[in-house]
Order: sequence, then structure tokens, then C-alpha cells
Amino acid sequence: MSKFISGESRDQSTLFPESLEDYVSEDNTVRVIDVFIEELNLAELEFKGLTLKSTGRPKYHPATLLKLYLYGYLNRIQSSRRLETECQRNIELMWLLGKLAPDFKTIADFRKDNGDGIKNVCKTFVEVCRRLNMFEKPVVAIDGSKFKASNNKGNNFTPSKVKFHIDRVEKNIERYLELLDEADKEQANVTKIKATKDRLADFRSQLKKLHEIKEQVEAYPDKQISTTDPDSRLMKTQGFTRVVSYNVQSAVDTKHHLIVAHEVTNVPDRGQLASMTKLAQKALRKEDIRVLADKGYFSQPDIKDTIDLGAEPIMPKTDTSSSEKKGIFNRSLFKYDANKDIYLCPAGNELQNRMQVFEQGKYLDVYFNHIACRDCKIRSQCTNSKKDPRRIRRWVHEILTEEMLQKLKNEPELMLHRKQTVEHPFGTIKLWMGATHLLTRGLKSVGTEISLHVLAYNFRRMITIMGVNGLSKAIRVALP
Repeated sequence: MSKFISGESRDQSTLFPESLEDYVSEDNTVRVIDVFIEELNLAELEFKGLTLKSTGRPKYHPATLLKLYLYGYLNRIQSSRRLETECQRNIELMWLLGKLAPDFKTIADFRKDNGDGIKNVCKTFVEVCRRLNMFEKPVVAIDGSKFKASNNKGNNFTPSKVKFHIDRVEKNIERYLELLDEADKEQANVTKIKATKDRLADFRSQLKKLHEIKEQVEAYPDKQISTTDPDSRLMKTQGFTRVVSYNVQSAVDTKHHLIVAHEVTNVPDRGQLASMTKLAQKALRKEDIRVLADKGYFSQPDIKDTIDLGAEPIMPKTDTSSSEKKGIFNRSLFKYDANKDIYLCPAGNELQNRMQVFEQGKYLDVYFNHIACRDCKIRSQCTNSKKDPRRIRRWVHEILTEEMLQKLKNEPELMLHRKQTVEHPFGTIKLWMGATHLLTRGLKSVGTEISLHVLAYNFRRMITIMGVNGLSKAIRVALP
């Protein structure tokens, strides 16, 4: 045993107690956390609790609790109860907080009451990164990821699900009524009859609640409700499974993989391109940025709105044509001639621009040729209609999407670049979270929780890029 490294005796006394400073190295992460929070103007960032009352018990300064949360999310400790425990045993936290140890209720209330302040701190750190010239190349990748909500799938209801439960309960009621009739005929004992009646009463109570839920579901615009977390929604994830979740949108810088903007939503990706581009432009303070997205964002009006913002969207097109399923020529086989403003069909005939219609919020030019379709030898391969010709609809601004698709064709590596950029932050954050759901409920509270995750992620990335000492010096310069 004498050859092994030996520790000090637990009974050994010291004449001069050691300082906490001795336990925290110069390149410890807590030092840059302390510098960053101390440089912030919490009043301007809309934090509550900065004004003290003349009477009553003193409270913790918001900076103290903000340091605690940033440390916790950097070290995969998001629970307020776990943070309370760490304050009492973690030497780094003792150094960072001056040996203060708030209780879990105080910690949880700070996150609940200071959502706006925490989001502003997240934006401020992105601004620090911008001032440090981290976003020289204005290219961002946008994507959404589903984060499991604090709402069990069994507590989410859609019209089809409510109907299934109502049918099931009604069948059970019928079965127990039959059992009750049989018990009466057989003159069964009182105990058995009472148990059957009690069970029947339970099913009738369930049926009443289900009919109430049905009315609530029908009243919602999207025909869906979640009873535990009302803002969460049942969404498709990878593998076509459905999970009650939130769809977190993010715009990630392609050079350093920093999250420049994010937003918590409870809707699919389609329709989010322009809004996320606007957030990214505001964070980068540049309009002429290139935006990379996947085909889930492909929406022609949204693409136009993004271009109108001054950005350059790049994404593949989703083929939504059902022609092949119907056994007829796909729309992609009809080639557009911009000079003549016509479409050439697979048989070589010209389809002229005949009319304009307004469908699904878009103005569409309609191309067809009655005579050519009537006399066409391969008509059966082009349309199932016996009288009407094949009609091709073209969005009046489709030239915008065609130019975008041509750029993607010239630079096919952009989609791989997008995937390598935007999926890394989501994977890292979910790894830090562990195999669990979000801790908070409601769009506002979940937005605060995600902002803490994003702040911690960006903080870790900057420490990796610049180091603790380098980032500390840079923060003092960027936040005078």
C-alpha cells in the first residue's frame, strides 16, 4: 500500500484554511461566466428583482441566479432541485456564487419570472459574437427540430383519437349493461351487481368527459388539444412517428456553427423561412445573407417573402405532384419556354397561357391547348379526363424558384453543408438534455428554457474557439 498515492487524513486540521480561489484554475469556465454576467446591464435587459424594498427579507441578486443557470446548462444540470444540491457541494459554484445556496423554489421562480431577460441575454451574447467578427460570411442554415414536451401522448387529443375512445367506452357500456341484465336474470349476489353498477358509472363518467373534450377539440383551429401542456402539439418526427412536442427553429452560422437566431413554435417547418430569415438578419445586422434550408421549408410565397427581405434562399423543391400515382405524365415532363410563355408537353405540343386563377393564396397562370389534347395520340397517358385538356398551373413568380433551383444545381454541395452545419447544435443540445422531455410548459416558458440551452451552447462554442482567457478579454472589450 505504501507505493500508492495517499490522500490526507480526514481528521487532519489546518492552521490556515485554504482559499476557494486555490481550487479554481485560471482557465476554469466559471471565470468567464463571472466576467460575462458582471459586464451585463441587467436593468436594460429587463430583469426583475433589481429594486429592493425597504422592509422584508433581502433577496438574491438576479446576477447570482443567472450565473447559476448558465453554469448549470453548461454542465448538463437543468433541474432547479439539482442546482440547489450542487450549490451546497460544488466548489466551482461556491466560488462563482460566493457560497450562496438558493433553494429550488427561488431558482425555479427566477427562470419563470425572467423569461424576457434571459432571452435578451441570449441575444446579447450573439451580439458579442458579432462584434468579435465571428459572422464575416453571411451564410446561415435554417432547420427545425422536435423537442419532446412535458405532455404524455395519452393526454393529446385529435378528432380521430377522441372518436376512437368514445367508441371504445360506448362498447364497454353496452357490455356492462348486458352483464347487468344477465345478473338480474340469474339473481346474482348483491356484491357482484354493485361492482357492475360501479364500473358502469365509471364508464359513463369517462364518456361525459370525452364528449367535453370532443367539443374542445372541434373548437380549436387546428383540431387538436393537449391537456397537460396546452401549447404543445402532436408532430411527426423522423421515422414518421408522432410525438407531443415543440418545433424549435434555429439559424446557424455556417463558419463557426454558432446559433445566431432561434424561435420556439408549435407548427411545422413550412412557412417559417421568412420569419427565421428576418431574425437572422436582425442578429447579424445584414440583409444580404444566404439562407440554406431543406425541402421541408419549400413554400413559394415564403420564398418570395424571403427574397423581398433582401436574402438569398437556397433549398430543394418538393415534388407534390400526384400524377404518377394516377398513371399519367408527371408535371416535371412539361417544359416551360420563357420566351414564348408556353409549356411543351411530352408529345411536343404547345400549351398556351389561357387564364389566371387565385388558388391557395397564390395567383396562377393556367396553360392548356384544347385542340392539341383532343387529337393527341398519347392523351390517355396525359389525362384521365375524357373531355377536358391537361392543364398546367404556373405561379406568376415561379421564375424566382427556378432561379433558386438553378443555383442549387450549380452548387449541389450546399445541402450537405447545410446538414453538417445546422444539425450539430441540435444534437449537442439534446445530448446535454439527456433522454428526457422539456422541463417547462407553455410557449413562453419553453422559449425561456430553449434560450438557456442556446446561450450555453454558444458560450461553449466560443470557449472552444477562443479559450477562457481569450473570451474573457474579448467580452470586456465587446461589452464596455
